[in-house]
Amino acid sequence: VVKHTSPYMSEQIKLLAGNAHPELALEIAKHVGLPLGKADVGKFSNGETSVMISESIRDMDVFIIQPTCNPSVNDNLMELLVMADAARRASAKRITAVIPCFGYARQDKKDKSRAPITGKLVANLIETAGIDRVITMDLHASQIQGFFNIPVDNLYAEPLIIKYIRKYIPGEKVIVSPDAGGVKRAKLIADKLSAELAIIHKERKKAGEVSGMILVGDVKDKVALLVDDMADTCGTLATAAELLLEKGAKSVYALVSHGVLSGPAIDKINASGLTELVITNSIPHAEKAERCPKLKTISVANMMAEAIRRTHNGESISSLFADNHK
Repeated sequence: VVKHTSPYMSEQIKLLAGNAHPELALEIAKHVGLPLGKADVGKFSNGETSVMISESIRDMDVFIIQPTCNPSVNDNLMELLVMADAARRASAKRITAVIPCFGYARQDKKDKSRAPITGKLVANLIETAGIDRVITMDLHASQIQGFFNIPVDNLYAEPLIIKYIRKYIPGEKVIVSPDAGGVKRAKLIADKLSAELAIIHKERKKAGEVSGMILVGDVKDKVALLVDDMADTCGTLATAAELLLEKGAKSVYALVSHGVLSGPAIDKINASGLTELVITNSIPHAEKAERCPKLKTISVANMMAEAIRRTHNGESISSLFADNHK
């Protein structure tokens, strides 16, 4: 049990966690300086989500740490909603959902006829459950914040990624965006590192399947750093690494906020020309890390804990976006 050692936190705060990512929840609690609250989260025999909060949270500032991520996106989302409902009915003063990886964020617009916008649907569910605020990280599209009628703090992994690059990746670098949608993210990192920018334009046959790639920019005799918000099946990263090496890059690293790593992702990374795939621990991947020596992890626990502390104390969290965040 972690003892309450933080001088900044009042007694009127409670951290709760579901089953999505218990290791990250414990790490965040340790950085905050508080133990996790007692909550029994499981399932009834028929598969329905069961939640019982075992201590008083009346008039408390409650933070529910629960990424809505794989391998059980729907179960994790339901746990978050049911825990929020339980907290609301237990007279919590304020309920904040801490969602390091926000599930269903990729379906954020109606790009085809009769397609759903599940990002907006999940936002509605979260509000209806009684959640007053959301703290998340690297939303697939920043405009998802506008799906909510409650405050959303969208933190960024870029400061942690920049710190990792400066510490562990030597040589002349070029920042590469693997698609047109990630150019803004790549440009921010390139500016901070005073590095060149390159862009890969990819043509898709269908979602998750890339048919061709064109490189815009010079990577010859440089260390190429692919940056993206999500690595799912890793087909794009593997193909991009091959293209960059063909174009004369010394080595290729990939730095990604959310390591979904579904399907054959680990096999593709092991077989690819990538030197390293650097991801955060927003999604649990301990088992996959054992199978992939190229996989390196950056912890977001300290950043999330600081956001919780500042939210509780009514302080600004804008300084968390600076690249000197420790």
